[in-house]
Amino acid sequence: MEIYLIRHTTPAIEKGLIYGRMDVPLAASFEQEKEVVLKQLPSRLDAIYSSPSKRCCALADILSARYMVNGYSADGYSVNGCIVDGQSVNGYGADRYNAGRYRIEEDLYEMNFGSWEGETWDTIDRAESERWMEDFVHLSPPGGESMLLMQQRVMQCWNRITQASHHQVAVVTHGGVIRIILAHYSSMELRDSFAFKVGLGSVFKLRVAIP
Repeated sequence: MEIYLIRHTTPAIEKGLIYGRMDVPLAASFEQEKEVVLKQLPSRLDAIYSSPSKRCCALADILSARYMVNGYSADGYSVNGCIVDGQSVNGYGADRYNAGRYRIEEDLYEMNFGSWEGETWDTIDRAESERWMEDFVHLSPPGGESMLLMQQRVMQCWNRITQASHHQVAVVTHGGVIRIILAHYSSMELRDSFAFKVGLGSVFKLRVAIP
């Protein structure tokens, strides 16, 4: 099985914004960035999976319209209404933009930063954030999750994906999720996973043995 791990494109946010579960708009460069992503993908995809975040669904919508695969979200339809620079994406026309379907996986969400979501790093409690940064693998932001807890849900989802009867799959998700998966296959400790450079709009191809 070939799996293409895709990080969402550039968000339009203020510097230092803390966002994990929080939905944020995409930058106007989305159209150019998605073309770069498409050039790195195969001519066929058997399935597309996406985080529920709108910044991921925007790209998953494009992929599903292009490949016309039949994945399904929890209610049977893809999540739409994605935002680019504060406005709905209508560049492809409503019919084409919503034409495809893909599977929404809650476990592909970015880290939950709890009460820090929507704040900036320079406005939250400094002692609290420094304590978390020293051991983000085991410690959680207030009301959020640790990287270890995040790893558990991500790998549960990953096992579901790799056990499916597909040959070529795209997974549209977040930097934290991708680092966890890459660390797993590299036998790397979670605390060292930031050694992987996972740029916005980047694509990683993995070959996984089919069970």
